[in-house]
Amino acid sequence: MGRLILLLGGNQGDVSDTFDKVHRLLNEHIGDIVQYSSLYESEPWGFESENNFINQVVELTCSLGSEKILSITQKIEHEFGRKAKSTKGYSSRPLDIDILFYDDLIVSVPELTIPHPRLHERMFTLLPLSEKWEQLIHPVLNKSVKQMKEECDDTGWVKKQIIDLR
Repeated sequence: MGRLILLLGGNQGDVSDTFDKVHRLLNEHIGDIVQYSSLYESEPWGFESENNFINQVVELTCSLGSEKILSITQKIEHEFGRKAKSTKGYSSRPLDIDILFYDDLIVSVPELTIPHPRLHERMFTLLPLSEKWEQLIHPVLNKSVKQMKEECDDTGWVKKQIIDLR
């Protein structure tokens, strides 16, 4: 069984309710959730929107291939109203699921890059990730999550939410 780490995000609808439902779908179709971070609120990254984002990191045990995981996560996104990912930049969305890490796997194909290619640039990813996975080493950059967080130039605000799904 592998260690899969995902980032859930969204800024449309009842995001915490969406995450609760997504947890059940991930358990059913991908693997067992081992742990997850608190919820974090942040301003939109790379575009303007009236709605802030909510993000959460989720760790699962998984034995599926990376392409199958991508297919399932895209199907789940679609079920919650996500339109096809735009090539024109970022936009508001009810649900986004990013594959951050899958063990020490390195994948670089047109439809998928693991580890996520911009995770080290985004504080909204690094803060929830550092909550429980601070010592995790990025297999390409050879840096811990803690180091990436300390070196991140992202100045956007991110705050931990009091709401807890547990």
